[in-house]
Formats: sequence, C-alpha cells, structure tokens
Amino acid sequence: MARLFRWLLRLTAGTILLGVLGAILVYFLAAQSLPEYNKEIALPGPTAPVEIVRDNANVPHIFGSFGASDEDVFFGLGYAHAQDRLWQMAVMRRTAQGRLSEVFGPRTVKTDSFLRRLDLYGAARSSVSSQSPEALRALTAYSAGVNARLQEVNENALGRGAPEMFLFNMPIAPWQPADSIAIMKLMAVQLSSNMQEEILRAQTSIALDDPKRLLDILPDAPGSGTATLPEYTSLFPGLDGLNLADPQYAALMPVAPRGLGGASNAWAAAPSRSAAGGTLLANDPHMTLTAPGTWYLARLELGTGGVIGGTIPGIPAVLTGRSQKMGWGLTSSYLDDQDLFIEKINPDNPQEYLTPNGYQEFTSRPSIVQIKGSAPLTLTLRWTENGPVLPGSLFDLASITPPGHVVSLGWTALSREDTSITAALDLMRSENVQQAIDAGEKFIAPSQNVTLADQETIALKTIGVMPDRDLRNQSQGRLPNQGWRRENRWQGRLPYAANPEFVSPSGGILGNTNNKLLERPFPNHVTYAWGDTQRINRWRKLMQGREVHTRDSFIEAQLDTVSYSAQTLLPLIGADLWFTGEAAADGTPERQRHIALSLLAEWNGEMNEHLPEPLIYASWVRALQKRLIEDDLGPLADAYTRVEPLFLERVFRNVDGASAWCDVAQSAPIESCTDMARLALDDALVYISENYGSTLESLRWGDAHQATQDHEVLGDVPLLRYFVNIRQSTSGGDNTLQRGLTSGEEPEPFNNVHGAGYRGVYDFADPDSSVFIIATGQSGHFLSRYYDDMAQYWRRGEYIPMSLDENLARAAAVGVTRILPRD
Repeated sequence: MARLFRWLLRLTAGTILLGVLGAILVYFLAAQSLPEYNKEIALPGPTAPVEIVRDNANVPHIFGSFGASDEDVFFGLGYAHAQDRLWQMAVMRRTAQGRLSEVFGPRTVKTDSFLRRLDLYGAARSSVSSQSPEALRALTAYSAGVNARLQEVNENALGRGAPEMFLFNMPIAPWQPADSIAIMKLMAVQLSSNMQEEILRAQTSIALDDPKRLLDILPDAPGSGTATLPEYTSLFPGLDGLNLADPQYAALMPVAPRGLGGASNAWAAAPSRSAAGGTLLANDPHMTLTAPGTWYLARLELGTGGVIGGTIPGIPAVLTGRSQKMGWGLTSSYLDDQDLFIEKINPDNPQEYLTPNGYQEFTSRPSIVQIKGSAPLTLTLRWTENGPVLPGSLFDLASITPPGHVVSLGWTALSREDTSITAALDLMRSENVQQAIDAGEKFIAPSQNVTLADQETIALKTIGVMPDRDLRNQSQGRLPNQGWRRENRWQGRLPYAANPEFVSPSGGILGNTNNKLLERPFPNHVTYAWGDTQRINRWRKLMQGREVHTRDSFIEAQLDTVSYSAQTLLPLIGADLWFTGEAAADGTPERQRHIALSLLAEWNGEMNEHLPEPLIYASWVRALQKRLIEDDLGPLADAYTRVEPLFLERVFRNVDGASAWCDVAQSAPIESCTDMARLALDDALVYISENYGSTLESLRWGDAHQATQDHEVLGDVPLLRYFVNIRQSTSGGDNTLQRGLTSGEEPEPFNNVHGAGYRGVYDFADPDSSVFIIATGQSGHFLSRYYDDMAQYWRRGEYIPMSLDENLARAAAVGVTRILPRD
C-alpha cells in the first residue's frame, strides 16, 4: 500500500509539473507575439524614415521625417494596426471574404454562405479602380505597412503575430487595398438594420389578427407620417400562417439582430453658445461591445496637418476625431438603404424569375466553401436585377416567403464602384465644414450623420446613397415587395443634395441621437425606422438648460444616465397602483409590491449602477410588454427582446384604441391596463427574487447590467474566458444618453451588450484640452497590459488627453519605433 501511495504521489507530482511546464511553454509562445514598441527597424515600403511615438496610453503618434510623404505615414498606421490588432484584422477580412469555415469549421458555414451570396469581397475588389489616385496611394501604402509587420513576424519568429494563431491554423495572405474596402463594407453589414426591420414587420403583420395594431407594436417616430400599410398577406396571398424557425444567429455573423445595429450620439455648439468662444463637438458611436473593441486610437501627422481620433483596424483613416482646424463625429442615420424583394420563380423553369419584361434567367455561379474537418460545400450563388438571392434558412426568411418564390436583397453597400474610403480620407483632410460636406458626396455606405465643427461653423450632413423609390411603391420600402413590379424597383439614386443638411442653426446648437431629423414625404423621407425617440428628449433638456456650454458640460451630457423613458412611463403604468391597498405583512407579495412602488415613487429615473430602482423598473416594463404581446403574437413575441417605450405609451394612453393590447384575447374576463400593470409588477418581483435576491433595497442595477466585452472567438472557452473577456458593472440603459443597450436574452437579459466604444469631446477654443477614450484598450493581445487598461476609465466616465502636441506625446512615451526604408 505504501509503495502504491508513493507511485500515486509521484504520478500526481509529475502531472502537476507537466501542467506547469505546459503553461509556461504556452505563455512563452503567446508572449512572443507581444509587440516591442521601443526599437529601430529597417522594413520594405517607406520612402523615408517613419517614427511611431506611443504615448502613455499606447496611442501611436505617427510622424514622417523630412522628405517623407503622407503615404509613409499611412504605412506607419498599417504597421501599428498589425502590431496591435492583427488577429482582429485577419478575422474581419475572412468574414468579408466568406472564408471563416476554413478555420472555424461547420459553426460558421451559415455566415460564410451569407457573405458569399452578397459577394461583398468581389464588390470590394471591383471598387479598387474607382478610388481617387490619392486614396489608392494611401490604401497601397497602408497595405505595405501591414505586410511589413507580417514579414517581420515571419523573419523573427514573433509568435505568429497573435496568440490566437497558435490555437487556430489561420494562414495570413498579404494585405491588399481591396481588403480595406471590404472591411468598410463589413462595417455597413454590422451597422445596417433595415432588412431585419422589414422581416420582423412582415412576420408581425402575418401574426396579428388586427392589422391596425401593427403601428402600435412597431410605431413610427413622433410626428406626422404614414398611417397605414397594406397587409403583408394581401401582397402575397400564398402565405396562410406564420411558421417560425430557430432564430439563432450563426457564429461570427456580422449582421446584428434587430436593435443591435448602429446607434450613437453627437452634438455641437457654435461659438455663441460656448463659454470659451470656440466651437464644441462631442461624439460617442455605439456598437456591439467586444474585446478587443472596434475602435483604435491614433494620430497621423499628414502634409495638411495632424489628425487624431478613432480608427478601425484595417481602414487607413481617422473616422471620428479632429484636426487642428476641424472636428467630425458619426452617428448612424438609419437611412433606408436596404429593400427585400420577393421574386416569383417560373413554374416551368426554376432557373428563371419574373421581371417587368417577362421571365429572365438568374445570374448564377458556383462557389465552394472549404470547411475545416468536413467535406466542402458547393453553393449556387444567384442574383436578380434587384440583388443577390438569399436562402430561406437565413434570418428566418422562409417564414415570409410564399411557395414558388425566393427573396433577393437590394442594398447600396453592394455597389461595385464604392468610393466610401475615398470620401473618408477626403473628410479627414478637410480644413472646414464646407469641404467636409463636399467630401461626403462620394460616400456610399454605411450611411451616417456627420456632425461637423470648424473654428466658426457647426453643421450636420447625412452621407451615404439614398435609393430613389417610385412614388407608387407598394410598401414604401417598409415591407418586402413584389420584385417583378416596376413601381417597386429602385429607380437609381437620389442626388446628394437631397440628403439632410443643417448648417449654422440659429440656436447655435445641433445634435443627433439617431432621432428623426425631419419630416419629408416619401421617397425623400430618409427612413421610417428612426433609431431613437427617447434619448433626444433628454438631450434637448440638457442643451437648453444652459445658455452656454463647455467641454465639461458636453462630457456631463455624454455620461448622463437619466432615463426619459422611465420618467414618462412610470406615471402611466403605475397611475392606479401608487400607495393603494392596505398595509401588508412582511414577506407577502403585497408587501414587496408596496416596497417596489415606494422606491420608484422617489426615483428620478437615473439608471445608476449602484441603485435598486433601475432593476425594478427594467424588470417591470419587460414583464409588462411580454404580458401585452404574447397572446397576440405567440412565439413571435420572443423577437421583441427589448422594451419599446412608444408602444407602452400608446397602450396606456389608449392612442387609436391601443389599450386593446391589455385584454388577453384567450381569457373570458376583460383585463384592464391596470390589471396588466399589477400582474407584470408581481411577475417582475418574482423574477428579481429568483435571480437577484428578495431584499429590494439592497439590489444593484450594475450587478445585472454588466458590460459584456467578450472575445468573439475565445470568449466561451473554459478558463481562457477569464483572461480574454472584460466584464464590469455599468450604469445607463436602453434609452439613456450614456447608452448601455441590454441583451434582452435569457439567462442575463439586462447585460450591457451595446454601447459607446469610443467617446470624444473636442473644444476648439483650446484644441489640446480635447479628450477621448475607448472601451477596452489599444492592444488585441490579451497578455498585453494595454488589452484592458482603458476599460476602467471608460466605466468611470474618465478620458485621456487628445492632444496634437508632439512634445506631450514624447514626454511620457512608452516606446518609440523608428522605421527605416529597406531596399
């Protein structure tokens, strides 16, 4: 027995030792790819020496020496991006190419299938020749910088450039200009949501017995607009019911579920409304939270001067930021630049579809998807005159497609002459507002509102192509249309002058929270599905509350967590519940209800992470919406994952008879809205007790509202997830200016999954006092101290300096890389 014990002890000790040695080896190999920032190196590509000075936040300030060109600076940016975000760039490029399954196997086949059908990468390659000569030189130089880093990694055995490369066999081909254009197009995929809106609108139209209720659950933004729509089943009589499939999205699918597309805030003040007498600009683009984040901070010293702000790895431009003379910020415009078309197949020849001129053959070609660990899959890619054909298995399109038909997608981002990169580079080099507005004419997609401020002028301009739709369009672009009818097809594009534009407003303040910008008749309407009806009200109050603004007041507005929705809805849904009923014993549902209502009665709507009221409120309205819609929509109710405040307001104000939603059609009694509010509150309190505890006063919103900055590939890997994911308690909510959009999905429906990955505030009275921050860190390497070093600053609402002063950058530099030309 003693001998057996000794052998077991030796075996255990040996196993532990091997595990420790294995961990040391893995760490050593992974650490090899950590970039060295303080060095001098000769690389092929630049025509003159380039310096990359990394300040104490690891923001690269890129300078060309005497005799250097702008192309040398773009080379430096490509090199810096590849140093810090190589894995991220490689995955984005493979996503655009539809080649993820070569690395990740069957779980990404549906994603590859979708991107192949769009032919996004083919459109990017075709667009290279459409760029301006200056843009093409920038793209070429940037590609050379990325490739120089790849060559350095290979020559010096630098851990394959990223630790993920040891876990996945992902060969990296040289970077090309088309790759950067493809990533810009991929951003359009991630930020566009009109397709998802059309699908859900069609599904809801089928599910509802009373079609008049469609505008309750999917309401228009306030203001005059369309009152009625045709019933979807009247357009396609072959649909006799709603058959929903599994709504799960495939791995690494760039199309965001409804509500998780682009958002953002931006506002500006003219000198007359600025305490210091200079213009002010604030911007915080909202995107899905990931680790590493989307944004990467950088400063470029170009021939036209320095520019600094947020870049996206893979794209050689500062997309939001400032120069010495001008600032620019981005918000999603929600322009309706996508349409779904239902195409009728020839019953006698399935290779043909109906057009206004009769049946015509699909344009088609095969495409082979290589799948790691499985046999390759051959796709037949098909296009109609309206756009690529999408299979019914994607996004549950089969549920809205009648027999004998297929669905095609019309979308501006599929342009094969896409000059958006040229526009972005021209905007970055602009010296005043008018030049920036002119630069936007070449921008195709994703459509954005650009908020601008130079030394004297503020402006807002929508950029991106607006489709020209016929006045006779059956659904005005709001539902999938009959693709064979001429009046439903796009007539081309509207002129750039038709895009909304606001210059030097008389009040001296302008801004956008994805709200409705204007009211114009179709087809100049921009969109019917505006992204915000709530935040704009809180923003208006904060802006009008001061005669003049400062950098700090703009920061205060950017970080504001008061929910206008809560302030509006609570008096409505609790109108007949506040302080009613008799005293109840501790531990009873009535007592819990009384405590909850008492807390909410004293609450000002601030979604602070340390308070219990936001969790009670969010749970209540979530349970209330579920009770209101589940009997009418059935399984489709699960698609409404987040609360729509306008819907609840319409119901409780009985707008156009919307209180009908309160009655449960399947029950004999007629339920009132007060009944539903009380039952939903009890539902919420049970849910809170089961998941967060029964002592309501000690609840913390931040415990439920965790920012989920997860690694998109390694985030679910046991043990490793604790190293690569960044989780932290956050304030804000779905409808606050400091937006923290909740997931809506069990088991953690209040997780913060979408927010401001970048924040910047620019003061042109003192430009070097401008500040910015990103949500994670500059590095994509999870062993780097710069992987998550900005996350706590971001969570606490802190910023770092945004200065173009070279001396400040050098004063506390963490490293200076000097790149010399090598023949």
